[in-house]
Amino acid sequence: MKVDVAKKNPSLESLFNDPTQVITLDANFLIPPDRPNLSSRGIPFSKFQAFWLDPIFVTFPNLAIHEAVRDELVSRDIKTFIQDKEGATPPQIIIHKDSELTRVEMMLRESIEDKIYPLTQYDPQVNNRDDRGEVKTLAYIAVKGLLYFAAHDSNALLLVEMAESWSTGLDTVQAIKMYEIIFCLCVKTPSLRQSLRMLYKYQYYLTKNEKLTNPEWGIFIESIESLYQSNL
Repeated sequence: MKVDVAKKNPSLESLFNDPTQVITLDANFLIPPDRPNLSSRGIPFSKFQAFWLDPIFVTFPNLAIHEAVRDELVSRDIKTFIQDKEGATPPQIIIHKDSELTRVEMMLRESIEDKIYPLTQYDPQVNNRDDRGEVKTLAYIAVKGLLYFAAHDSNALLLVEMAESWSTGLDTVQAIKMYEIIFCLCVKTPSLRQSLRMLYKYQYYLTKNEKLTNPEWGIFIESIESLYQSNL
């Protein structure tokens, strides 16, 4: 994925000003990244939780996932993590449930899903797992008028960013990328910077092409700080 440090993301700017807004997460925000074909070293869940999951849930108190994402989580570690968040008093995560939609909202959700799924690997007739969570999530938040969708998957982000030209029905949804939240956490919790540097390099600066396309860590931080200086 290309890291864009040339222009501001109004969504991130808004979250700097009000981090209590609802942010709906794609599954890849919750699962430790693994690129086995490129690196023999993955990120253990315990470390991922310490420098990523726990900090984002503290920094942004109204994080959400769709029930389709929750139900498809495979790892025991992340399933337990989400169950604990959901079972806390009060709950520490919002679960979007289609059963809570009104009849009119359900019809609209199905209409948007029909526009989205042909651009993905999901087939509602088969109800396969490929891209199901993304499709269900995006259709739900579009219907509910929720603004922010945070993801690392480039295909899911394109459904939002190309909403007008692709007619996906997601015109009101705004995308937030993982590297933008990495930067936000660096600002909010400087003690995490070294670990977040490792995460950035693992996600965006590992292959030869990524090193040609994306800025190295120091330039990334310097460039993005200059963009959001007024918000820091």
